[in-house]
Amino acid sequence: MRVFTGIQPSGDLHIGNYFGSIKQMVEAQQNAETFAFIANYHAMSSGNGGEKLAGLTMQAATDFLSLGIDPNKSTFWVQSDVKEVLELYWVLSAFTPMGLLERAHSYKDKTAKGISANHSLFSYPVLMAADILLFSPEIVPVGKDQIQHVEIARDIAIKFNNEYGDILKLPEFKIEESVATVPGTDGQKMSKSYKNTINIFGEEKAQLKVIKKIVTENVPLEEPKEYENCNVYNMAKLFLNNQECIALQNRYKSGGEGHGHFKLHLADVIWEYFRPYREKREYYMKNQDEVREILHLGAQKAKEVASPMMETIRSVTGISY
Repeated sequence: MRVFTGIQPSGDLHIGNYFGSIKQMVEAQQNAETFAFIANYHAMSSGNGGEKLAGLTMQAATDFLSLGIDPNKSTFWVQSDVKEVLELYWVLSAFTPMGLLERAHSYKDKTAKGISANHSLFSYPVLMAADILLFSPEIVPVGKDQIQHVEIARDIAIKFNNEYGDILKLPEFKIEESVATVPGTDGQKMSKSYKNTINIFGEEKAQLKVIKKIVTENVPLEEPKEYENCNVYNMAKLFLNNQECIALQNRYKSGGEGHGHFKLHLADVIWEYFRPYREKREYYMKNQDEVREILHLGAQKAKEVASPMMETIRSVTGISY
């Protein structure tokens, strides 16, 4: 089975990124053929460019490797190092109805937040479809907000296959229901757009400061607390096993502790969970040439899959003559 995922180099990774996508990909490496890439072309739709984009790309690569992406088990590369994706993007554009893109939730959400409307933002789902279809995965792990993009990729592939035969494999999305939407500090979906994230890497004091801002109910110290809809609990349970969750639930129900105590507990849990990843990151930060070499070799492996697919597509579409 082939599994495929990508992430934009948009800056500091947060725990929503980790539980929504990265953790699934790391686990998939154990029993699936995995493809993971850094979507730097996609990042340009948000206005990133020049030295900033280059720096963010290296940061994303470093963080991915630190969090468990294994280049010996996965094909790991930067999107722009495999140019076939842009060629397929243009080919697929001819099979993409305008109405399909106009219904895309992501475009509507981003423009509503003040991001300038442009062609790259509007046609983002077509490039994502090219990313996916070029490598013929069976499974694409996504958060709930990305399900529509996988469905769009399937719609485009069906139209292409109706014209030229069963060339493009129809992917299936996969979400982990329990972690598909990770709550942010304000209770909304954790997202940089909402400025409600808790970063994975950074200083401990800075992380604690953010955690203390998590929105909670105002309940007297001595009274029992509700844990089901508590933002602190719903973050903490991502890191805890069943026995640890029950222990935390009992603390909520017992009273005598305020939400401030639970925030301190959450901070400790997060800090300890990512300790080995921070140590690995320190190594890669000191060895950036090694990161570049890993990406270079990953791009070569990715091209071994992408090139034959594009040759087939060129042939059936008449681009080759």
